[in-house]
Parts: sequence; C-alpha cells; structure tokens
Amino acid sequence: MSDWKRTTREVPFESLRPELTQAIRTHIEKYNLGDILSDARMCVQTVSEKIKKGLFGGAEAVYMGAVVTPRWLIWATSGTKTKTAVLSAQLNDIVVQDYAESSFAKLIPDSGLNVSGRFTDGSDNELTFIGLDDGAAGKQFKQVAIEAAQNAKK
Repeated sequence: MSDWKRTTREVPFESLRPELTQAIRTHIEKYNLGDILSDARMCVQTVSEKIKKGLFGGAEAVYMGAVVTPRWLIWATSGTKTKTAVLSAQLNDIVVQDYAESSFAKLIPDSGLNVSGRFTDGSDNELTFIGLDDGAAGKQFKQVAIEAAQNAKK
C-alpha cells in the first residue's frame, strides 16, 4: 500500500492551484518554450496526502498539476513541506511508463507515471515520478501521456 492517498481530477489549466499555474508560466518563459499550452490534450491536478505513520509521522500535502500536449509534458509540484518546482520535456526526448509496470512498484507500491530522459533544464537521463490516483482521470492521463510520448517518436 502506498504511503500517499492521491486524488486526481481533470481540470482546465487556469483552474490549477495559482502557484502551479504561475510556476508553469514562469518556466515556459524562462526556457522560451513559446505557446506550448495552446494545444493541450489534457490537464490534471493531483492532491497527495501523506498517510501518517507512527508517532512522529507528520501531515503533509503535495499538489501537482500536469499538462500533456502533442509535443510536451510539463508538470509542477508544490506542498506544505516542499518548494514549488516545475519540470518539462519534449515528448520525443523522454520515455513515459506506467509506474505499476516498473520494477520500483514491487518495492514501493504507488500509482502514477515514471518519466525518464532529457528534461528542458538540460539534465540528461533523469528519472522522475508523477503521482496520480487510480481513478478515471488518473488512468486517462496515464494513457494520454504514454500515447503522446510514443506518437512523438514516430
């Protein structure tokens, strides 16, 4: 069982938490990515709440907003114990995999996507996790992101 309780829902980009939309816009501007959000295929927001374990386990919430376009995956996170951060990648530079199919899932059960490859900030061969729930929006986002990454390589 995961240490996180996740709730994912599909939302318009403008309905993401304000710190997420601002961080994504700042990231797009910083890296001169242009109008990449104009043809968004899907946008989701996930609220992840840490399940308190033990006497010293503290409450924590992490908010994530992610957008898939035909050429890009961009996502931002913020939280009660973490700073706001944004990552993005052109889909032809990354591999997007259902976390449940990874070797990590046997060790640490969870739900979401593993994203590996080269990100916009110049890092090579990075691996990151995007947490999603197992509901309809989470499953659809996984499918859309995986298919978009596969189609970008054709």
